[in-house]
Amino acid sequence: MGRRASLIAVAAALLIGGCHHGNPGPPAGSALPLVGPGFPPGAAAAEAQLARLKVERGRNWQTYKRENFGRYWSDETDATGGRNGCDTRDDVLRRDLKELREGDRNRCVVISGVLDDPYTGKRLPYSYRRASQIETDHVVALGAAWRAGAYAWTPQRRLEYANDLDVLLAVDKRTNQDKGSRTADKWKPPLRTYWCEYARRYTGIKARYGLSVTAPEKAALGAMLGTC
Repeated sequence: MGRRASLIAVAAALLIGGCHHGNPGPPAGSALPLVGPGFPPGAAAAEAQLARLKVERGRNWQTYKRENFGRYWSDETDATGGRNGCDTRDDVLRRDLKELREGDRNRCVVISGVLDDPYTGKRLPYSYRRASQIETDHVVALGAAWRAGAYAWTPQRRLEYANDLDVLLAVDKRTNQDKGSRTADKWKPPLRTYWCEYARRYTGIKARYGLSVTAPEKAALGAMLGTC
């Protein structure tokens, strides 16, 4: 039994350190762009972007479906982090976790790490082999993006949005589920000290993708930018 357990442990280690979805991952030491240039915008730039956003009521909320943005994470986009050989969620973890341990043979795979959750300030451990309290959040939720103009996009454009690393954050699972698809006027991060960066990210995303804002949403973003 001892020899068998040892062999199983070796096999598991090889699986984690080896191929992932049939992809060898990026070479060791490679510098991958996991953040878009100039993102998130500074407070002044975000305020200027916010002033230029189209203000209108949300549309077509009743036609939203998650699969309109693709059913799964995809590396096949030209968004930030696209076509780098790694799964989108793994890229988010590699960017946002500290004390990061990656696979020896496949650096796409995150074995373990710690997240300092931006929304709550909680310190959340991550392990490849255990259920996690970490989820990947679209800062401007897919449903909110749909109502703000994404309903008119091509399927590829929506897939790009859903996998753009600048749109995504690793966050506390329960807090993310509480947020749902609510916009900035209806939900703010519990950690007030994060309001500035949240509004900068949120506004930068809206500007990059040409999404509209409602009047209450614009006012809420302006108030959060006022904390910068």
